[in-house]
Amino acid sequence: MTDKLNRRMFLRGTGVALALPMLESMRPAWAAGRFASGDTTESPRRMVCICTNMGMMPKLFWPAGEGRDYEPSEYLELIGEHRDHFSVFSGVSHPEVDGGHNAEVSFLTAAPHPSSGGFKNTISLDQYAAERVGINTRFPYLSLDVGVEGMNSLSWTSAGVAIAAEGQPSEVFRKLFVQGSQAEVESQIQQLRDGRSVLDAVGDRARQLEGRLGSRDREKLEQYFTSVRELEGRLVKAEEWEHRPKPRVEFEPPVDIDDRGALIEKTRLMYKMARLALETDSTRIITVKIDQNSNPKVNLPGVTQGHHSLTHHGNRTDSVEELKIIEAAQMSVFGELLADLRGVSEGDQSLLDRTMVLYGSNLGNANSHDNKNMPIILAGGGFRHGLYHKFDKQNNYPLPNLFVSMLQRMGIETDSFASSTGTMRGVEFV
Repeated sequence: MTDKLNRRMFLRGTGVALALPMLESMRPAWAAGRFASGDTTESPRRMVCICTNMGMMPKLFWPAGEGRDYEPSEYLELIGEHRDHFSVFSGVSHPEVDGGHNAEVSFLTAAPHPSSGGFKNTISLDQYAAERVGINTRFPYLSLDVGVEGMNSLSWTSAGVAIAAEGQPSEVFRKLFVQGSQAEVESQIQQLRDGRSVLDAVGDRARQLEGRLGSRDREKLEQYFTSVRELEGRLVKAEEWEHRPKPRVEFEPPVDIDDRGALIEKTRLMYKMARLALETDSTRIITVKIDQNSNPKVNLPGVTQGHHSLTHHGNRTDSVEELKIIEAAQMSVFGELLADLRGVSEGDQSLLDRTMVLYGSNLGNANSHDNKNMPIILAGGGFRHGLYHKFDKQNNYPLPNLFVSMLQRMGIETDSFASSTGTMRGVEFV
């Protein structure tokens, strides 16, 4: 090779510019990339990931005992009717994820040290799955936010870029079920077509570049082109969806709730949108972030202080009692979601049987900003449930191992994700 390739180099042709991936010719020899692929099963399996970023009081969340004969805690009693359909985990966390509230960005990525100055996030669990199975539905994923500001997300791309979440149930409903006018549909199709044959536009320049590269860079460039071709295939699939009518549902279009304190009502409504999306197979991958960082007072009898302030209760009796009201209501509305999913039949199974629901928080103890011992529930999805998986609360077991098990249950062939060391010990498929 006669001259050094610049990292900012583009392939250009007929008005199109395609940024190159990082090649060995552009970086130190020790830096290496990864190329991964997955597979799907024909039978639809689904994934919902929910994070409440204010934690749960440990003494009210963790059960006593372990295994199948555990004694449910005060919070778990609230969803006791679903006991055989969920499992509880203690002593789990993301290795090297710290920073208190900052760790919420790593809830589904497990990217270490999110509060450090040079932090860059990695791909989230939902996006890893969506890249592999999302092509099978109209929407590869839905990223939803229940909060006072909106647009906060659990979803991150492979480049570590946050994906904006939808915070208005009315917009989620419109996106899922409201058919646009013919002009709107045609406009969307044209946008898809405009983004399609990018490789054709830069083909000649690409072939010239290949002649300047070593064998390993040519292989990497071909992998990159393959990924672009796969993206174009997804664009073709997306155009096909634009020609198909959206599903009809017997559900009144929701009215958005502007009240900052209506945490439970907002959560319930967004859960309804998630259930409708799954029931109509509009998507199979959903994230829901429940965000209370800005400290509104929750509209519940007996609550007088802001939610965030209450989590720093210092064991004061009045604050603990108020926080318990909020967290118990959150657990109850989560139970409503499980009941809704169990109430939808799919052959001889329920929608919950086909949908794994991860529920937890980035904070193991919000009072001390501790990111260890994260409260985690996994419901449904074809796992053997009714168990309390009790791991070491001093030397935590890696939560990303559960993510590997979830991906495998989705039919994705992988044996690692983030800082995992394998699949989750004790977790079995049925």
